[in-house]
Amino acid sequence: MANHTDGHRIYAIGDIHGCLEDLEQVQENIRQDLQNRPHAHPVIVYLGDFIDRGADSRGVIDNLIAEDASTNNTHMLFGNHDEMLLTFLKDPSIPIRPNGPKVNKIHWLHELGGGAETLRSYGVDGATPDDPYAKHDAFGAALPDTHLQFFKNLERYVRLGSYLFVHAGINPDAALKDQTLDDLIWIRDPFLSSDKDHGFTVVHGHTPVNTVENHGNRIAIDTGAAFGRFLSCLVVEDAEQSLLTNDGLTPCPPL
Repeated sequence: MANHTDGHRIYAIGDIHGCLEDLEQVQENIRQDLQNRPHAHPVIVYLGDFIDRGADSRGVIDNLIAEDASTNNTHMLFGNHDEMLLTFLKDPSIPIRPNGPKVNKIHWLHELGGGAETLRSYGVDGATPDDPYAKHDAFGAALPDTHLQFFKNLERYVRLGSYLFVHAGINPDAALKDQTLDDLIWIRDPFLSSDKDHGFTVVHGHTPVNTVENHGNRIAIDTGAAFGRFLSCLVVEDAEQSLLTNDGLTPCPPL
């Protein structure tokens, strides 16, 4: 399958997870790349999981709201951690979602969920899964309405040219129109192990990898910024697939 981007240059950014400094560095790298290589139709796609685990989730959301307001060429996608925040606001007793996957049945405030770090970034300290109701009202009061609307308005996926950008992936046995929300923001297998030609190249985060993995039918770009690694930025422009680093562009060929 020949890749194309319908005349766009697309910058796709992996899971940020509250790592504001990493985000700002990637944004600066994009600005420098566009200055060095101007393009008439650049698009920036953020692949979701903006919050949790990192130190400054609130700062990340402030940044992205300002970024979205300053340009018409951004797409912000819905991640499972973004959903966990909305679930907590509705009912803090629910671990993740009532009809969700059979794995990861942990509470958002559990250390593996990372929600306590998010609450802390909004000035709400001491949240634990042992008493999820204790900080619920305080967090609801501390979360600006603009931030709540940001989470509610996130896109499920975006298709541009021969690429599909989505947080977790897709069910390889279902058509795009039949994908469930759980598929789009939670799936691992059978998506990760599938070598199927989906009819588009899927660019996704969600499942951390040590370095960006280009499998041909999918490209995984969550490189674990919240785990002390780095935030990746994939650049696709027609048939070209590259990584944008602090040192500039490097090729991103299939494995």
